[in-house]
Formats: sequence, C-alpha cells, structure tokens
Amino acid sequence: MTIRTAQILAVGTELTVGETRDTNSGDLARDLVARGVDVRRIAALPDDLAALGAAFRAAIEDSELVLSTGGLGPTPDDLTREAIATMLGETPAVDPDLERWLRELFARRRIPFPEANRKQAWLIPSAEAIPNANGTAPGWLVRIPGGRVIVALPGPPREMLPMWRDTVLPALAAIGLGRPAVVRTLRLAGIGESAVAERLADLLDPGARPSVATYARAEAVDIRIAASGDGDGDTAERLVDDAEHRILARLGEHVWARDRTTWAEALAVALDQHGWQLAVSEIGLCGALVSLLGDGLGDRLVLAEVRPAPEPGTPSLAARAADLRRAKDEVVGLAAEVRTRGSDTAVSVAVAGPAGSRRERRVVFMGGQIGRGRAALAAADVLLAYLEGRPAGKRTTHRRAQPATVART
Repeated sequence: MTIRTAQILAVGTELTVGETRDTNSGDLARDLVARGVDVRRIAALPDDLAALGAAFRAAIEDSELVLSTGGLGPTPDDLTREAIATMLGETPAVDPDLERWLRELFARRRIPFPEANRKQAWLIPSAEAIPNANGTAPGWLVRIPGGRVIVALPGPPREMLPMWRDTVLPALAAIGLGRPAVVRTLRLAGIGESAVAERLADLLDPGARPSVATYARAEAVDIRIAASGDGDGDTAERLVDDAEHRILARLGEHVWARDRTTWAEALAVALDQHGWQLAVSEIGLCGALVSLLGDGLGDRLVLAEVRPAPEPGTPSLAARAADLRRAKDEVVGLAAEVRTRGSDTAVSVAVAGPAGSRRERRVVFMGGQIGRGRAALAAADVLLAYLEGRPAGKRTTHRRAQPATVART
C-alpha cells in the first residue's frame, strides 16, 4: 500500500485557547506535500479524551496516514496515547526497555525519577516506539490492519522535527509514501493577490492538473504550481513547466524569486554575483527595512541605520545613499524614507553604487505598521532591480531559474 492521503492533528488545549501557536502542522504538511501526499485536514484539538478519540477515528477512516503532535507528556491531561489505545481496543503497558531508558535519563541528571513518567514508557501491541533524542517522550508508530498508519509525536518542535525527519520519514518511505510530485512556487512583488487571480483566472480551476493557486504572504504573493506524477514524474514536470511558462508570460515582470527564497536570500545572491556589500539607512520605517533583511545578509550588510521621521534641512535621499558608501567602490548605499499619503504610505528609495544611482517613488496600500512593512518590500524590490541591472518592475522571465522540487518514491 502506498500512503497518498494524510491528516494532521495538533493536540493540546494550549493551542485551542490561543496560548501557543501551532508551527508543527505547517512543517509536517510541507514535507508531506513535497512527497506527493494529499493533506486533507489539519485540526487543533483540546486535551479531552472523547474529542481526541473521535478525531483519531474519523481521521484514520478518511486517510491512510494520521500524524499527531502533542499530548505525550507525563501528566493526566496528556491523553494522546490513551485516545489511540481506546480507539483500537488495546491496553497500554510499560515497555521495560523504554522504562530503563527513561530512568537512565533522570539518573544521569541526578534527578529522582517521578513515577508519573512511567506512562511515557507505554506501548500497545500495534505500536513501536519512535526514539526521542531531545526529550523524555518517545513517539508511537502504529500500524493499522489494511496498511493505514498513525504516528504520534511530541509537541515541542525541537523534539518533534528531528524524530520526524530522522526516523519517521524513512520508516514511512519504506512502507510506501506519496507519489512522484513536482511543486514549484513563484514569488511576486508589486502586485496584489486579486490582480494576480484576475490575470490567471483560467488557470485557477481547483480540479485542473497541474493545480495553480495563489497565496498572499506578508512578504510576497505566491503562486504555487503542483502536479503529481501517478507513476510518471516526467509528465508532472512537463505539466508544471508548461503552466509556469504561461504564468510568466502574464506576470513574469513581477516574479522576483522561486520556492521559499526570502528577500534577504535573493539580495545576498545578487550582491555576491558582483562581490558587493550593502549599507542601509531607513527613515520613518521604524526598523521595517532592517528587520526584513534580518540576519540573512550576514557580513554583506556593513551598515544599518534606523532614523526617525524625516527632519527639515537633512540631506536629500540621493545624497544620503551616496554618503552611505563612504567612498568604497564595493559598497551599495540604500536610503529609504516614508511619509503618510492620506490613508496610504509613500516611500522614496535611493540607491547609489558601482553601477551608478537610481531613485524611485512608490505609494503602497495602507498606513501605519502595515504600510511601513509594504514600504520595506518596495525598497527591497528597487534594490534587487538595481543589483540585477534592470529597470524596477522589469524582469526577464527566465532569471534565477531553479530546478523543480521533485519527490519520487
């Protein structure tokens, strides 16, 4: 049997009351989709035995794989094991090897072993333990008659992710996970999601192959193109290539990157191609531009100034950008300044560097923090255009092409 469908259950009342944010489900879903698995549902569930039992039962009836995170601790409200065992009609029992491992963990730390932790050594006949190198909660891999699988993992990402990628994924691959798939994402700037959807209207049929969907992110509008091979990965790749070419013909001037590339990563590549560094001065953006670049530029970012609102008598933006270079040929100076324009935000951007200078003004939607964030994106877009030697907003449709993400099992 090949696992082609999955559901993800995030367990913990802290999730359903909003005290903790679930990042695990997104990480798991991305890995599964990249391997050609259809993730049918993601749900957050409270620490309630009846609710958990019903959710596991419904999920395993609908999908071939059920992944859960959380609920594997030692306290009475950690109920994932109980829910799975009850659903299958099996009785948990302490596994001697797991108990020995747990007691050794506490002994090494010279901490008394709480008897409550013995429940973390439980197993049922259908389950095998998933080792946890970073915590005290082993996971479960449960094989259901007919080939369906339940995987229970702990909630802390620092424990869950290594267990998932080092142990669970190889085990699922041995069973048969997913199908050949090609997934490609185009990242766009300077255009809103509604305008993208309007230009791609005939490609956005949910039942089409490949599937094409748009997503509004904080830093970009993404277009995701995906096709499963159903035994023929080459056909899937041709379908995705064809869809990408059609999209680029309509929106290529807005595509600045592919897949999960960030602005800092795209700018780092462009700077490295010239052997240049960057100095930045932002005025009135409250750190939005420097935050966007973050740590991604490393030592390529030689200066980052955050200045308050514009003041009368200060040097022009072009002069400030030129001054940032400090007469160093390998440094590019970027100066950005925002002002309120009604309910929106006007951003002025100046770039000075070895390839000359450039200045551009744009108006971005909304004001306040959101407007400043969008102004930072506009400044990054102007800088990237400068580094790539093209007019802002004009991109070659083939630039920075990268291989598609292909998973074959």
